[in-house]
Amino acid sequence: MANYLIKRILMLIPLLLGITLITFTVIHLAPGEPVEMQTAMSPKASAASRARLREFYGLDKPLHVQYGMWLSNLSRLDFGRSFAPDNRPVLDKIKERIPITISLNVIALILEFGLALPIGIMAAVHRDTLLDRAISVFVFVGFAVPTFWLALLCMYLFGVKLSWLPISGIHSLGSDQWSWWWRTLDLARHLVLPIAIATFGSLAGLSRYMRSTMIEVLSQDYITTARAKGVRERVVIYRHALKNALLPVITLLGFSLPALIGGSVIFETIFSIPGMGQLFYQGVMARDYPLVMGILVIGACLTLIGNLLADLCYALADPRIRHGRG
Repeated sequence: MANYLIKRILMLIPLLLGITLITFTVIHLAPGEPVEMQTAMSPKASAASRARLREFYGLDKPLHVQYGMWLSNLSRLDFGRSFAPDNRPVLDKIKERIPITISLNVIALILEFGLALPIGIMAAVHRDTLLDRAISVFVFVGFAVPTFWLALLCMYLFGVKLSWLPISGIHSLGSDQWSWWWRTLDLARHLVLPIAIATFGSLAGLSRYMRSTMIEVLSQDYITTARAKGVRERVVIYRHALKNALLPVITLLGFSLPALIGGSVIFETIFSIPGMGQLFYQGVMARDYPLVMGILVIGACLTLIGNLLADLCYALADPRIRHGRG
């Protein structure tokens, strides 16, 4: 197992380098430069001032030189300084925003798996019944409805028409003066809609996937044998079938790690939540190369770590994989 783990970790290094090279190139080849974005609305900005600004940001150097300098800084865990007017270190900006994003997405992830697995199991056990058809309708609606459109509808209904929930930010004005209990309650009210939207976006697909794998497992011979021996249906489903049906879900759980950042761009922007998703969107709009690269590197690392954890879980479950025979 140790040799398998070492091989997988060593493979991550060239993968990460390849990802950073491609993303760095694509970002710099995209239309618009930070200098253009900052001086477009300033009629007094001369060509000389733009040239000095490009030199200050290091954009006057060839692309491969810029990448080499950025990679050298990254090896020291230095993401550089933001091109924004505040010129703050990128790492400081990320540290401020990442706790909010991770907290939101971890809660949404727990709700997704906590709801999708029972829904998928019920649909598989009651296959081709009215309950299964009702769940299928719910799943297809979940696939069809765009997340941003659903978010806007919920904001209008629950925030504007009914005035039940706030529709932006994570705190109300003046909440710093409130007691701990009321501040916590205020935070929870602000997070209800974003978490619900984020959960619903993945609930449909995950529950459908669980239904398919559960139906496949329930058709296996050992399940038929267990039922023929008189084993209770509850034991057959939750002790014998569920254990094997959960193995493919491990892959989805591993792929959920990069979504902790990437999947939050839409709802953090819509709900004005000061997290990594909103920060990434603002960085892209401003062509803030160091900020965008810093967030993408974190997303790439989470993707690779998620894949590694999924492979390790599979290797633990199936010895053929870790011994190179599967």
